[in-house]
Amino acid sequence: MVPLLQPGDGLLAVRARDVEPGQVRVFADPRDGARYLVKRVGAVRRAGDSATFEARSDNPGAPGVTDSRHFGWVPAADSYRVVLAVRGWRVRVVRTRPVRTG
Repeated sequence: MVPLLQPGDGLLAVRARDVEPGQVRVFADPRDGARYLVKRVGAVRRAGDSATFEARSDNPGAPGVTDSRHFGWVPAADSYRVVLAVRGWRVRVVRTRPVRTG
């Protein structure tokens, strides 16, 4: 899959607990809280009022990629939903995209 975002893109993200597969989310790297990761939501697990999600890369074969295969599932409450992406003068609404399983 071709990555939706490129290095240097600006993002507008909002706190949203209603995590759904296909959304793009921003969250602190579970292994290094000093940096943030931007990943697509794969599967979602719900337990009562809380949820965790599988963070997937749009390009899992790229060098240096890290996602839930390396650090596990992410608490939805600790993430932000990406709603806009800016590249140069171009602004795009970031929509949920189906996630392939298997």
